[in-house]
Amino acid sequence: MLKIENLSVSYGPRPVLHGVTLEVASGEVLALIGPNGAGKSTLIRAASGVIPVEAGRVRANGDDLLALPALQRARRVAVVPQAVTLPSAFTVWETILLGRTPYLNFLGQVSDGDEQIARAALARVDALDLAERRVGELSGGEQQRVLLARALAQSTPILLMDEPTAHLDLHYQVDFLETVRSLAHRDGLAVLLALHDLNLAARYADRLALLVGGKIQAAGSPRQVLTPEALSAAYHLPVAVVAHPLVDAPLVLAGE
Repeated sequence: MLKIENLSVSYGPRPVLHGVTLEVASGEVLALIGPNGAGKSTLIRAASGVIPVEAGRVRANGDDLLALPALQRARRVAVVPQAVTLPSAFTVWETILLGRTPYLNFLGQVSDGDEQIARAALARVDALDLAERRVGELSGGEQQRVLLARALAQSTPILLMDEPTAHLDLHYQVDFLETVRSLAHRDGLAVLLALHDLNLAARYADRLALLVGGKIQAAGSPRQVLTPEALSAAYHLPVAVVAHPLVDAPLVLAGE
């Protein structure tokens, strides 16, 4: 569904990504992990077409995303950014309808079909009860659910997420990632998300890609990627990996 091929990105004279190649299948959640400065956010932004690339391609079902006009790109890929400040005076319903922008007619009119899709997006993240509330009244977890619903309202086969749980407490992190995994598996979405928390990535992603210094150092199942050797080298500290006592996933323990 999503293919990133030999992608390279620089900020001025400083190279950030070096020939990154990844594939995310329909119905799969792939988590990008790695230390600060590894290039995770840059990869998400480059794959969405927000920043220019030096070399490489990003394909969605064979289409070269980076060669498409922005409107066409927005019909193929939706983005859930890091926690952002949403317009506080907007209602949740008005915010969700923004996801339909790529499909509006030249007058910008919202159709009954657009409203049905927006309502379904809210239902998929269990947020129908928030529709009439002002965004400024919502908690951080509720706002992240709204951002996810807005992305779902775009009706794209691919979701890109940049640290979507960074400013949420543990309850909202778990709730959000369970929702994302369910959507991917049930609706066949290809999801690529950047995560700092290795244990959340191990629990909720189907596959992981370890990015270090702008290069993929390992990719595969959580057990294949989350090894003491790979993580100690990437994060420059002793790491132990044990079986999680509650779920079928590895558990990373860091420190002396």
